[in-house]
Amino acid sequence: MERLTNDAPLPDRLRGGVIALGNFDGFHLGHQAVVGRAREIAVAQGRPLIVATFDPHPVRFFQPDTPPFRLTTLDQRERLFAAAGADAMLVFHFDAELANETAEHFVRERIVDRTGAAAVVTGQDFTFGKGRGGNVAVLAELGAAHGIATEAVAPVADANGQISSSRIRDALKAGDCETAAMLLTRPFAIEGPVIHGDKLGRELGFPTANVDMGHYLRPAYGIYAVRGRLPDGRVVGGAANLGIRPSFDPPKELLEPHFFDFSGDLYGETIAVELISFLRPEARFDSLDALKRQIDADCAEAARRLAAAPALP
Repeated sequence: MERLTNDAPLPDRLRGGVIALGNFDGFHLGHQAVVGRAREIAVAQGRPLIVATFDPHPVRFFQPDTPPFRLTTLDQRERLFAAAGADAMLVFHFDAELANETAEHFVRERIVDRTGAAAVVTGQDFTFGKGRGGNVAVLAELGAAHGIATEAVAPVADANGQISSSRIRDALKAGDCETAAMLLTRPFAIEGPVIHGDKLGRELGFPTANVDMGHYLRPAYGIYAVRGRLPDGRVVGGAANLGIRPSFDPPKELLEPHFFDFSGDLYGETIAVELISFLRPEARFDSLDALKRQIDADCAEAARRLAAAPALP
């Protein structure tokens, strides 16, 4: 699958395609329904499927001081879109120019001229254009004027309400990994390069692969049962501290997974750490011996929960 940007026309082989249009952060069940419907149309008409997303998130542009909230990186979305059948990911760079475009200009320049799309599928709550002047009704009207079919997919809901990125964020901030995974259809995963830390875990007998949290949402601070996906394709279980390590000074926010039955050098390698289950909040310990005993207990509990967790996808 190709990754393209919207600053130039699509290659001829992708023009005339079906575009699934949205932010798709998290690519949860609701997002999957939009892309799934776009794929049905693309297959039926023999057209390429392009999934369009925005980066940075519009909220980050308009409110730059907002705390981190992203559920997925572009790299993660690219892989998820590919698995959903997309031929390409089209990235709209959200900047001042895009923020100030009218809905009409967005459709004419960004969709008609640059993609040559035959159809656009989005969610019913999609808005676009300066001051959110465009919605699905406006998109349908403007699209029809240019011969583009449009379709809006209804929200997906369960017994607890509409499935949304906000609901997933709330679950993660409450330490409810299981609900987040159900809505995402996979565990929430933090991906990044392994960086050098203070080597405190090694001194305690529990070496960790430290990952910077970057722009990801901060789930509840505490100890988690995790799965690590390594560059060589291995999947390993472990226990991780996510937070600021209150037993040590100075505080340093990190995700620190300790992988069971693993030995090797991961420094500089990009890994994904899936949060499977929240074990307990962070705590301060009076001695290193007390901390080591608790880590040992945490690892045993993490192993138990991983064994009981749903099978790997």
